[in-house]
Amino acid sequence: MTMYLPVFKGAPQQRTEIRVTYDDEYFYAAGWFYDTDPSGIRINSLYRDRWNGDDALAIYIDPFNDNQNAKWFGVTAAGMRFDVALSDDGVTLNNSWDTFWDARTTITSEGWFVEARIPFSSIGFRPDNSGAIEMGLTVTRLVSRLGERVTFPEIDPKFDFRRPSVAQDVLLRDVKRRRPLYVTPFVLGGSSRSTVAPTAAHPRFSSRNATRSEVGLDVRYSLTNDLTLDLTANTDFAQVEADDQQVNLDRFPLFFPERRRFFQEGSGVFDFTAGGGARLFHSRRIGLAPDGSPVPIVGGGRIVGRAGGWDIGLLDMQTRAHAGTAGENFGVLRLRHPIINKFSTAGLMVTSRTGGERSNVGLGGDAVVKAPGEHFLTLRYSSTFDSRDSSTVSASSRGLAHLGWERRTQRGNQYALTVTGMGRDYRPELGFLQRTDFTQLNAFGNWFIYTDTHPWMRRYYPGWLAFQTYRNSDRSLESGTYAFWVQWDTKRGGGGWLEPKWFHEDVRRAFSIGKATIPAGTYDFADFQMAFTMAQGRRLRTSLDLRSGSFYDGTRTQAILSPTWNVSPHLEVSGDYQLSALRFASRDQHERVQVARLRVRTALDVRASGNAFVQYNSTTHRVDVNARFRYAFAEGTDLWLVYNEGLDTDRAFAPGQELAPFSLARTFVVKYTRTFGF
Repeated sequence: MTMYLPVFKGAPQQRTEIRVTYDDEYFYAAGWFYDTDPSGIRINSLYRDRWNGDDALAIYIDPFNDNQNAKWFGVTAAGMRFDVALSDDGVTLNNSWDTFWDARTTITSEGWFVEARIPFSSIGFRPDNSGAIEMGLTVTRLVSRLGERVTFPEIDPKFDFRRPSVAQDVLLRDVKRRRPLYVTPFVLGGSSRSTVAPTAAHPRFSSRNATRSEVGLDVRYSLTNDLTLDLTANTDFAQVEADDQQVNLDRFPLFFPERRRFFQEGSGVFDFTAGGGARLFHSRRIGLAPDGSPVPIVGGGRIVGRAGGWDIGLLDMQTRAHAGTAGENFGVLRLRHPIINKFSTAGLMVTSRTGGERSNVGLGGDAVVKAPGEHFLTLRYSSTFDSRDSSTVSASSRGLAHLGWERRTQRGNQYALTVTGMGRDYRPELGFLQRTDFTQLNAFGNWFIYTDTHPWMRRYYPGWLAFQTYRNSDRSLESGTYAFWVQWDTKRGGGGWLEPKWFHEDVRRAFSIGKATIPAGTYDFADFQMAFTMAQGRRLRTSLDLRSGSFYDGTRTQAILSPTWNVSPHLEVSGDYQLSALRFASRDQHERVQVARLRVRTALDVRASGNAFVQYNSTTHRVDVNARFRYAFAEGTDLWLVYNEGLDTDRAFAPGQELAPFSLARTFVVKYTRTFGF
């Protein structure tokens, strides 16, 4: 083992031994993690899939040795497991990926010890003509209180230790070809109540009550050792945690990430992104209305994996007619193949959204080419074809082109230069856009400087950025952001940064932020931001983000506080509070935008856990409660109890009008899933 943190090739304070082996069905790993102070071993949480600064073993397996994709298996000192899928050489992490494996730990007066067993059917593999299997392997141990991480193989900190491309090649033989079939039916029951607003015919508030009972089915089958088929019928996501409330301080749409596990598993292969936040495919378009409410999904299927050297992603889903809209079909095909060298790929993507009398198709091609010196060239082009296109639509107006050149390193000079152009008629109905009809020039850089001999500073890195977005219609500068900063990391895991920033915004149409209005006009403004974070391994820790300065034709002062307290391994309390105080003196307008989130996570043991998530948003005057209890009888067999309620905090009384009810809506759901393996 070689020290990765806090000082590369330094002398570890704790002794570590990790051994791996395998038989014809399983991959095994064992860790002897000696500790001179076992009372200092960090066990912050027993919550499944929630690494929270605990002491941990991590195993990274690149099953196809393609230097792009890997499976991350983690075990904490308490025996809590988490698993993550990595893609794009570790750049993209999918925390919702889950698979079948197990692990056990024990703590003694000498330290803590772990054994893990991972079925090859959960990893996937591709044998060569002789039957041998070449994989990439990285193993690490984290001593949280010391900020000490050791790895095998030796990895220079200029590379993220999670990158599949820096893993050790290992050769395995005589592994059994097993293609398991998993069948997971579910049953669900629940009730709901919603508030009906007064109308001329019914001048008083009323309630609408409903009950719900459903059954559904998920099926997973390994078509080959590295290609998996998933089928789903009457798909349900009742147990998914609610979205984080966001407040829009700009005039462009907010992006909400995907949280539903069915769409997150294998999601890395479907990535097709460009500048300006553009995505050719965004899975939240499937089964969710624009306001985030669910749209019933009849079912669908997905194939993800590799075949003949190709990365393959195929998805097809069908929704029911809902709320006056027709049922829709959503389809995606993604193909990608290595070119030139094992770190470079080229691919294509096709998306389709059809329903009623409308249809929309997106076509895209891309290439990522690794050049010497950790440089990467990215080329992407996509175009859309919509049934509503007029005769004036041309090849250029319906297209998007993206060119990027970057150096991916965390030692010395890191930088990225990108150019993106999008036509006015580019409309990926299965994707996400923040703006259209623009040309964007982006540049940023960091210079990483390591301070191995400093007693507490690990590294610091000054950096800069310049983002400019021009309208294609008249080549005017629509948005500009310019900044430089100094950021630092400490040897115990904390850090922070200082950053002055300047903005240019050309607003053609007035928009509102709460009760304040930003008039049309051209604005130049600036602010100063500073942020501080504490080491994640601390039981009581926080991050603090402060910024203040001008904002359009007014001022903004903003504070974001995010404390976390691991009271015990059984209880974690965390929160976020954001206050943005906006003032526009020339128009005598002001707005205090507040978002507060409180999470309480409990875990009796690694099987039984609960999560209460309460949010307040001052712009909607709502408090939303999302509470979930899960009992995992076995891997893939769960009982869920889910409670949701929305509360109105702005119940102003007006003479002659009925006071609005405090509770706007309430749901309660019980869901049981059972996985059968064959």
